[in-house]
Amino acid sequence: MTTDLDSLLELALSIVDDVAPTIVAARNSGVLAVNTKSSGTDMVTEMDRWSETQIHTAIVAARPDDGFLGEEGGRRPGTSDVLWIVDPIDGTTNYLYDVPGFSISIAAEVAGRMAVGVVADPVRREVFSAVAGRGAHRNGAPIGANTTDELATSLVGTGFAYQAERRVEQAHALRHVIGEVRDIRRMGGAALDLCSVACGRLDAFYERGLAPWDVAAGGVIATEAGAVLLGEGQIPGVDDLTICAGPCIAEDLTRLLVAAHR
Repeated sequence: MTTDLDSLLELALSIVDDVAPTIVAARNSGVLAVNTKSSGTDMVTEMDRWSETQIHTAIVAARPDDGFLGEEGGRRPGTSDVLWIVDPIDGTTNYLYDVPGFSISIAAEVAGRMAVGVVADPVRREVFSAVAGRGAHRNGAPIGANTTDELATSLVGTGFAYQAERRVEQAHALRHVIGEVRDIRRMGGAALDLCSVACGRLDAFYERGLAPWDVAAGGVIATEAGAVLLGEGQIPGVDDLTICAGPCIAEDLTRLLVAAHR
């Protein structure tokens, strides 16, 4: 039986429509319970957990046989060929500090292949979406990655780890990159960074140590917009590096980043 990708997309879109207003209202209230996870700077709020619970509950109600993987600990094996991969609030630090750049990220993997991605930006009121083989969209309108062919004039996004020692390593690599590109942007949420490549706000994005939920939805959207996405096992010598770039600079950027991380 073939999985109906349109129904998966519609479910993801309806869920972000339901969840986003409450997340924004809670942020605007100025009262949030906050804990830490892997380090003192790796924060999780009550709304991260609330959002994941709401998303999980909605998916189980609509599709009880599907699997689920969420950043905040949600794990549910499924008996269908669909696995949902969710970041309930990507960019929690931005969310906590009331800085734009946080999002809700929902992806559906079908039979081991990423098939559907939805990333909602509550601040800009933008919803990015894609279905494998059908292109990428922002608020229903088609989008595409930039086709610049000069690395020197490319705007590149990146991100940094929560652990201080990893950030120092990443900053060292950045020294080798920043002089070879137009400039660097660090906005604080990988899902929206990937969508920024998809719609041309960035020419490329890279980061080390991303988790599956960081990349799943934004990766579908970026590739469907024409970008090149490289991840684990695809970049020689740097296993935990993710690169997303317009098609004409992807090869040059990959070479630069491999050299920078030696």
